[in-house]
Amino acid sequence: MGEKNITTKSSAAGDPCADLDASAPSHADEAVILVHGLWTPATVFLPHAHWLKQRGYTVRRFAYPSVRTTLSDNAQALERFLATTEAPAIHLVGHSLGGLIILEMLAKLADPRLCRVVLLGTPCLDSHCARRLAALAGMPALLGRSIMESLSRARFATIAPQSPVEIGVLAGTRSIGLGRVVLDLPRPNDGVVTLDETRLPGAADFIALPLAHSEMLASRRCAAQIVAFLESGRFLHEPTP
Repeated sequence: MGEKNITTKSSAAGDPCADLDASAPSHADEAVILVHGLWTPATVFLPHAHWLKQRGYTVRRFAYPSVRTTLSDNAQALERFLATTEAPAIHLVGHSLGGLIILEMLAKLADPRLCRVVLLGTPCLDSHCARRLAALAGMPALLGRSIMESLSRARFATIAPQSPVEIGVLAGTRSIGLGRVVLDLPRPNDGVVTLDETRLPGAADFIALPLAHSEMLASRRCAAQIVAFLESGRFLHEPTP
């Protein structure tokens, strides 16, 4: 990753969100592609797009049909979208299903411009919630073809070790959301995805925040962690007492 000349910075020690509004011209040659999750439009990433632009990144939001199109087809569409992104260095940030689409693409793509990836609440190792819902009449159609394809195949656990791209995993532990209507959703969880389901073997770093699944999309604390990983390959961990 060194030859890509990614600038490394850190946030103010007292407040990890303090410098989110600071301009960072050194990121002018870096683009960040944001990939939304199930049942949501690309506009859900507007807050993070705003914060990343303030840091000096070029930001693009990838929109895709999360229900009617397969995981494989959406990964191919993301690959084409990446090919039209004019930047020497490219990072990816995916929320939930968006992270699975990124992992699917990484398993087949070797674009040398790819640098770092942040997964937000992505069920890398399976989804208890999705499996429970998929067993109900009519729910497979509602969950969509991407989710159903992900449930029918091998887990993504082998992708991170094989990819030269640095992957950071951010998980939530605030149990508010869809999980309340799904029986026996193991804790800790973010209301949709369990903490254990997010743990991708071979990931460069992992952090858990007290956020619910959807709260990640509007959290400045989450934004600070995304910036930290994109800039250094590591999250901002609390010092050990």
